[in-house]
Amino acid sequence: MKQRFVFWMAMIACCAFIASCAAPKKPAVEVEPEQLTTEEPDIRTGEWMEESNLATVYFDYDKAVLRSDAKTALKENAEYLKENADLEVLVEGHCDERGTIEYNMALGQRRAAAVRDYLSKLGISKGRISTISYGEEKPVDYGHTEAAWAKNRRAEFKVR
Repeated sequence: MKQRFVFWMAMIACCAFIASCAAPKKPAVEVEPEQLTTEEPDIRTGEWMEESNLATVYFDYDKAVLRSDAKTALKENAEYLKENADLEVLVEGHCDERGTIEYNMALGQRRAAAVRDYLSKLGISKGRISTISYGEEKPVDYGHTEAAWAKNRRAEFKVR
């Protein structure tokens, strides 16, 4: 019995010793301010305006995949943005009212990102494109029908 007690006390002492040994601290890496870059412009500064020359694109229910009609509209939007190279664009992702607030915010962001990525593939710099999700917060149609919901599943554009 005494041997067991001594054995367990030795084990506890070993565990305490091992736990008290800390790994060496790594030196902190300092980042110079000029090394910090953001991919997207700051959407909080400047005045964003609606642009009638940029078509709204629509999505299927619970999807962030671009439909063929959306790709066609985005090709035209990309041409307009190439002709107006001084414009920055804000892509706003929207959803219909179905789903939780959190889910719709994430879905709206995925929709805006899908539009941004496609515009980038068409030659528009990602540095000119910002994204934001409004989820279900800004419907264009307040109805509770499939037709109303289809109008609300969209990505819209603002420029500055």
